[in-house]
Amino acid sequence: MSNRIIYLFLIIVYLGECEIDTNEIIRELENDNTMENYTTIMQRIGYFNETMQIKVHTNEEILNELTSLHEKYPHITYLYEIGKSLQGRPLIVLAIGKNPMKHLPGIPEFKYVANIHGNEISGRELLLCLANILVINYGKNEVLTRLVNRTRIHLLPTMNPDGFSVAIPGKYGWLQGRTNAANVDLNRDFPQRLNPAMIRNVQPETSAVMRWTRSIPFVLSANLHDGSLVVNFPYDDGKIEGIEAKTGDHKLFVVLSYLYARAHHYMWKKGPRCINQHDDDSLDEGITNGNKWYRVSGGMQDWNYVFANCFELTIEMNCVKYSSDEQLKQIWNEHKFALISFIEKVNTLTIWF
Repeated sequence: MSNRIIYLFLIIVYLGECEIDTNEIIRELENDNTMENYTTIMQRIGYFNETMQIKVHTNEEILNELTSLHEKYPHITYLYEIGKSLQGRPLIVLAIGKNPMKHLPGIPEFKYVANIHGNEISGRELLLCLANILVINYGKNEVLTRLVNRTRIHLLPTMNPDGFSVAIPGKYGWLQGRTNAANVDLNRDFPQRLNPAMIRNVQPETSAVMRWTRSIPFVLSANLHDGSLVVNFPYDDGKIEGIEAKTGDHKLFVVLSYLYARAHHYMWKKGPRCINQHDDDSLDEGITNGNKWYRVSGGMQDWNYVFANCFELTIEMNCVKYSSDEQLKQIWNEHKFALISFIEKVNTLTIWF
């Protein structure tokens, strides 16, 4: 077979993938009796200990909690700094794995990033809870032990500690603390896929995450937001807002997104996302293509996919941006099995294709 024929075949496959209908993919998943949900994942994982106090932690308290986990479990954790915020606060990552300090062939790299918008706080706290259960149950819970042994997991609880430091709870905090100290929305600060030649300086937080992402061969990732309850997948920007801007891996992104939504207690259900909010969205199945929802240029998930070869989703965890301690406990219980099972996909997703 000539190179020209092979090239044409790849183009046909690529175009066919892009034309796959999102709803048809979801129907295929629903008809697959092996697809898990919140209850079946809970039953499969079984009992595990949870000792993290679920509350709003300050930046200093987050660092202390991560340091404490590393000191107690140095054989499966590695605490490292990827850079500093504009105001000099450290951007700290906790890596968890059987060999946490370095990449090993055959062990996929996974990451969760939270708090890119400083006033969206649930991801910060859920990543602390996730780190806690992964390390304290190592050697005790079979599923969690296997996950740590087979994956190197990187958790960045706060990408925007400066924004968090000025964020306030309640409805009046809808925007305060969203941006970094230079008033830049970090989720609009990455190089744009539709205008990659545009040269501009990015913020130190953005630069740090870009260097970090390119320094490790990450396979799968999610960034955690608040403000709705939906899984958003690439592309975030298209030429016409309001219609799907599909990647060449559209089916993969839909599968990843829907499996997360299905693992949540009720994210997957049709209908309004956030009852009683004036700007509520009604999104079918709890997932959406980014550009179909609203266009974002310079977003982190598109940059990961286009420029770093990493599949990333944006997960809107909760309708309230700055949640109370009691709300955080509920959010953790709703998301914990989805967060665990999404990491598992870095090793098991091929069963869906």
